[in-house]
Amino acid sequence: MPRCGWVSCAGHGHQKRYTRAIYCALGDRRSVAQVLTMPDATPLVFVVDDDISVRESLELLIKSAGWQPETFASGQDFLAHPRAAVPCCLLLDVTLPGFNGLEVQRQLVERTEMPIIFITGHGDVPMTVQAMKAGAIEFLTKPLKDDVLLDAIRGAIERSRLAHRVGAEMQAIKSCYQSLTGREREVMALVVAGLLNKQVGGELGISEITVKAHRGQVMRKMKADSLPDLVTMAARLGLRSTPRH
Repeated sequence: MPRCGWVSCAGHGHQKRYTRAIYCALGDRRSVAQVLTMPDATPLVFVVDDDISVRESLELLIKSAGWQPETFASGQDFLAHPRAAVPCCLLLDVTLPGFNGLEVQRQLVERTEMPIIFITGHGDVPMTVQAMKAGAIEFLTKPLKDDVLLDAIRGAIERSRLAHRVGAEMQAIKSCYQSLTGREREVMALVVAGLLNKQVGGELGISEITVKAHRGQVMRKMKADSLPDLVTMAARLGLRSTPRH
């Protein structure tokens, strides 16, 4: 199980904070609902294999499991396909015309929301090690066993679903942070660094009352219920602050 962060766990309090953050980012309930339910949409399973019989058999198997297959005969064709906005994974043959599977994998290094499962008829240990080190989650040898492959796909889709949720959460936090004024960002950085209102005022050359007002605005705009919430968000944003004195 993934470690429970600000949103990842299923507790109602965390989900409410996530929803409020998404409101901040998108502004209306309809858009919020789309983001919250998107990871539950029918997952896509991409298949890249130059053997049409393999593509057809995998297409039938994937459909029977309730997922949506999309098949490609080459890595170039797949790389030209738009990035998926729903949970997905990639079944990638190692030996392909043009770009081989490992070269395709290198082109996808930033697409962490799409786990890769390699399939091959003649893999070797060095190739397997190279693929796994580059982030592949499985390396399966043909002929593929249906139950093993379906388990691998199921696990990959769960990883993808989590990645989509974390990505939406992170975008919401960034949008909330962008709504802060320059002074509010200064106050936030010092508050999450552990300074009291009086100390923040001393650092910025403003009164304690003004600090309290800015701090209230920060909490409201960031949709934070408490200081620990705010600290967590700041950590996610990578904020660092060192007092001047």
